[in-house]
Amino acid sequence: MSLPELVARIPLHKRSVTVEVFERADGLWDLDAELIDTKAYTFPLSNGSEHLAGQPVHHMLLRITVNSDYLIVDAGVHYKAAPYAVCDTIAQSYQKLIGLNLIRGFRHEVRARLAGKHGCTHVTELTNVLPTAAIQGIAARQRRFERGQEQETRPFYIDGCHALRADGVVVREHYPKWYEKPETV
Repeated sequence: MSLPELVARIPLHKRSVTVEVFERADGLWDLDAELIDTKAYTFPLSNGSEHLAGQPVHHMLLRITVNSDYLIVDAGVHYKAAPYAVCDTIAQSYQKLIGLNLIRGFRHEVRARLAGKHGCTHVTELTNVLPTAAIQGIAARQRRFERGQEQETRPFYIDGCHALRADGVVVREHYPKWYEKPETV
């Protein structure tokens, strides 16, 4: 399926979300997530000045540190740009991420701890991309140390998406031990 056909349009808003994963010298892992919102037009501010087109309206950074079991051992938030002076006063609340596991109920726990007035909409949105970014960055790196060893437990990502379904061709080819024959009707 392709994208809908383009018609004449005017750019208004751009959101950029990036995540970088780092292996640390101490055996831990850092995930740096960044959200930047810009407008394609200049608009007036309540103080009489203007917010210039292309300048960040939101620019938030979130760093979490996890161990090899994806348990968060440290977390921090930094605001480079925000629309209100009080936005950054919620940053310390993201210490509540410490102790959560990225691959076991993470998104549910984040909502329980940081939803609504207990968090920042934009920083909390950044947390949504952390589990899959961690898996992409860390799991492959960990597997390089495990090559040649028989995996004892089923990889958590099997049945995590359509491509990695237990009864699919990818699992049959790359994870034959965990392949399940499709049910026949």
